[in-house]
Amino acid sequence: MTNTTPASPTPESLVFAAYHRPSLTSGDYEIQLEHTLQTQNVPTNSRAYISPQTFTARRSFRVEGEQFQLKPEDIQAVFPPQGSLGDHSNVLPHIILTRSTFPWERSPDGSTEPLTWLLLLVFSEQEKPETKVITLGELGTQGAKFPAIALNDHQKARDPVSVIDVPRRVLEPLLPSRNELAILAHVRRINLSGESISRTDLDDSEQGVIIANRLPQPGATSTVHLVSIEGRYTAGGGFDFQNASPNDSIRLVSLTSWRFACVTSTQTFANMIKGLERDHRSFRLPPSPNSDAESFLQEGFVPVRHALRQGGNTLSWYRGPFVTGQINDSVEVPVHTTDALLRYHTSVGMFDVSYSSAWELGRLMALQSPTFSTNLYEWKRRRDQQAKCNERPEQQAHPYERATTDTEMPEAVKTWLNQLSHLQGVPFKYLVPDEKLLPKESIRFLRIDPNWIRCLLDGAYSIGRVTPGDFVCDCATSLSIPYGHATGVLIRSDLISGYPGLLIDAYDSQGSSLTELRRQYLSPNILLCLFDGNLSRLDIHQKPEMLHFALEMLDDNRYQKILPRQNNQLTITGELREGRVVAIADLSMQLCTALQMELKTFNSGHFALQMLETSERVSMTS
Repeated sequence: MTNTTPASPTPESLVFAAYHRPSLTSGDYEIQLEHTLQTQNVPTNSRAYISPQTFTARRSFRVEGEQFQLKPEDIQAVFPPQGSLGDHSNVLPHIILTRSTFPWERSPDGSTEPLTWLLLLVFSEQEKPETKVITLGELGTQGAKFPAIALNDHQKARDPVSVIDVPRRVLEPLLPSRNELAILAHVRRINLSGESISRTDLDDSEQGVIIANRLPQPGATSTVHLVSIEGRYTAGGGFDFQNASPNDSIRLVSLTSWRFACVTSTQTFANMIKGLERDHRSFRLPPSPNSDAESFLQEGFVPVRHALRQGGNTLSWYRGPFVTGQINDSVEVPVHTTDALLRYHTSVGMFDVSYSSAWELGRLMALQSPTFSTNLYEWKRRRDQQAKCNERPEQQAHPYERATTDTEMPEAVKTWLNQLSHLQGVPFKYLVPDEKLLPKESIRFLRIDPNWIRCLLDGAYSIGRVTPGDFVCDCATSLSIPYGHATGVLIRSDLISGYPGLLIDAYDSQGSSLTELRRQYLSPNILLCLFDGNLSRLDIHQKPEMLHFALEMLDDNRYQKILPRQNNQLTITGELREGRVVAIADLSMQLCTALQMELKTFNSGHFALQMLETSERVSMTS
């Protein structure tokens, strides 16, 4: 059963500001310090009197932010996500920058107005320009139009820079006007207290957001480039094409880029999760007409090939750590060998190799880690030595032996075993032994078999267990699972790759939140989540960064935007320009009128708030 609701944070918990200009923009500065030295309350004819003296010091410095490159840590998120596959054709792509002042640290036209020098350009697959890496000295060469620039002292002509060359006929329809640049960038801050905030209250916790002015092409792949337009606009308000003809290439510095695909409307976030609900079954193979086999299949067992020690081959039952049926068998560990954990079912004449496989896997994984196996073996030697000393107290008098009686398990060993108990590093084939257990576009609620985990841990712990005395010592210091009753969920869906960074919250039957033990992407479209407790409800939603800006399309060229109000709603409509470009100035005018605001007070913060679309939270019950 699923239930869809808006996910938090809602627009009320977000604060939008029009801009956040840095205290000092990029450029050369000089600081001058004057210090006057003089005596007070001393007669001028006194020998202690000192004539007033003024000392002056001048220092020059330069403030220089990023201009031609962007570090990965400067980008918090992009939407639609890189490589995502979904219904994004009505979304205005955006990028979130970790430094809120970044879009206003430079200027597109040299003015002091708060206009962004960064622009998002959305290209269709046919228009997609090739990204080239050249040097700063080559920016104005190779026939592409690029204004002359003066390099600063820290910049060299051989420094690399990424550029795209776009024909004027392709670029010109995509460019916003100078006035629209003020609307396409704003500052966002999550404000959980709900208090209002002024522009001067902003600090380093805010992010700068750049919005594109073009809707992606439906049913196709789109590429987005964040380009620099520093100094590319004129004081009159237009882009300076430098007298380029329609077929001439305009060179732009590309600071970053990403791609995504728009598919059918069924690939929306909510629809994809509802698709998982249709295949919400038990973690088991399809039913069998054989009643004996069906009894095993119901509990999650699968038939596997089994090579016997004597050289023969047979078919045995195997079940990994994920179960949906009863866990009736109890095992005693530690054991000497893996054969001690084999189970033989006389009713069907087949072995159950589940626990013996887990034990052998743990042993092999331990041997595969030289650091862990060495640390474990050396600790066991110290432990055994201490045990012998305890049997003969007179031998403890020697100082060397007292120095080597540390019997506490090393932290490195504890950490490795703790990770193993969370199934870290366990091969996928041991978790899902048959693909039919987890078909495409499916979700499976699971319980963790504690016996399987205990056998896995004991197999790893068995390193150095050779003599009967070693076995006795291991029995005295047996391992325990570091969590209680664990459950989880396994999802295989394009939702995982199409919407990266999903937030997943788990609750028990009383509505209490469960502690997450592990979350890992086993493949690009398979996600495993384990929780400490009995999972009853699972909430799936997107991160706050995935809140996006969207329009509702009426047909291929016309759109509408519904503005919810307390007692009613307002609807505005408009037409797209050629190439699905949104006339930001016209849309802003309509929003301003609908909000009954004066145009001079309407800014990018108001625009972002009205254009915001909240992500959805989908609840599923096990």
